[in-house]
Amino acid sequence: MGTASDTPTTIRELLDEKGSEVWDIDPDDSVFNAVTKMSIKDCGGLLVVEDERIVGIITERDYTRNVILKGKTSPETPVRDIMTADVICVSPDETVTECLKIMTEKHVRHLPVVEDNQLAGMVSIGDLVKRIIADQKTAIEELKGNARK
Repeated sequence: MGTASDTPTTIRELLDEKGSEVWDIDPDDSVFNAVTKMSIKDCGGLLVVEDERIVGIITERDYTRNVILKGKTSPETPVRDIMTADVICVSPDETVTECLKIMTEKHVRHLPVVEDNQLAGMVSIGDLVKRIIADQKTAIEELKGNARK
């Protein structure tokens, strides 16, 4: 675990702890099915995969902005019509802090993790914030321990 006294936590370390399972959906599937899957899997986004290739991402935000607010219906709207096609991916060697910066600058809440052109997992902003808080708690405990010596 990254602490004040060693190197920053990498996405690889985070995935080792949280797991690398990623939920996906076909671009021709309905938005209704995508939202249902997000609800069942308790996640805020799905990768859109076609022929084993990432072609987009669909999130709760895409749904609210591109279906509800535009008067479309989710059973008739295909995922490809509302997905974000420009998917920002990161390497497992990126740090949690670097990924949080990317998310903040690009206004995204999910980052697929790709290594050697293979999907290695996905991290959410919640995953990163939880890890930063855990690392800060560890650093505080280390500092308290050093102060007692």
